[in-house]
Amino acid sequence: MKLFTVGPVDMYEETLNIGGQPIPYFRTDEFSQVMFHIQDKFLDLLGAPTDSRLITLTASGTGAMEASVLNVLDGKDKVLVIEGGSFGKRFAQICELHQIPYDSLVLEFGEALTKERLDAYEGKGYTALLVNIHETSVGQLYDYRMLGEFCRKNNMYYIVDAISSFLADELNMEESRMDVVITASQKALALPPGLSFVALSPRILKERVEQIPTKCMYFDFKDCLLNMERGQTPFTPAVGIVYQLQQRLEDISKRGINSEIEHHRRLAEAFRAMCVKANIPVVKYPKSNALTTIEFPEGNALEVFRIMKDKYGKMLTPSGGEVGKRVLRVGHLGCKTVSEYEELIKELKEVLG
Repeated sequence: MKLFTVGPVDMYEETLNIGGQPIPYFRTDEFSQVMFHIQDKFLDLLGAPTDSRLITLTASGTGAMEASVLNVLDGKDKVLVIEGGSFGKRFAQICELHQIPYDSLVLEFGEALTKERLDAYEGKGYTALLVNIHETSVGQLYDYRMLGEFCRKNNMYYIVDAISSFLADELNMEESRMDVVITASQKALALPPGLSFVALSPRILKERVEQIPTKCMYFDFKDCLLNMERGQTPFTPAVGIVYQLQQRLEDISKRGINSEIEHHRRLAEAFRAMCVKANIPVVKYPKSNALTTIEFPEGNALEVFRIMKDKYGKMLTPSGGEVGKRVLRVGHLGCKTVSEYEELIKELKEVLG
């Protein structure tokens, strides 16, 4: 089965080979050095400010989303959530559960996030913005600079889920004054699911993480940071994935992050050009290099999904709810080539007649 999903994705041979090795014991100086190395490489790739720190969690990306809310926000905050799909809604649900006051800027399917929509929320006393910079459920990429300027003007903390955008799209933590950046192992890092990461700016560390009382044992950032001083995590990490991550970060650093982003851009643009030629509709709003959302006006997206999976051995990404009848998402992450997309388009044309 070939994965054209957004996560998990097809992995690289070098990473798969590491995954087949025995798992070593991890409470050692050697493992600590690996963790320090990962933190340095990760923060460098994010363009993080000096004295930023990295939290490594054995959890899905949603775990890191919830952990971030728990550790940097409380009931005295007033949060604005960009709710452009199911992942924006997830941030809203987390705030609801943990009694964080919030408002949602809701985008309908197909509606782009514009400065005009944001302007309606100027000067409303918000203390933080929660945004999935690439709303993966519908494929829209938001303008991280525009949102950063909005946060700067309104003196808000800028909390970004970049789970599917990291390494696929341009993103610079220091330039746009992001305070929290969240990502995970199974997207452009092309690793197994199991690890998620939270990069924290010096400002959020001092003003929030150090000040807000601990609310949870497993997701306690203070404990994570204390343990990371010795290159460890409080609890057992996904050790095998840590070693795979070390190899991937080394490989990406050697080539440079611009080369990694360009790789994903080439795949995305090639596939979208093929869609235009084949008269397959693609959504119009700004798109991430991580995926392309294709539309099915006849509402037969799930039928196409099943045929592609069962007949052709190609796994595309379905969506939930009503949107699920109208769209499929084609991922551009992981070990992929343009020729694989040429084959995919040929088979999609056969299915669609």
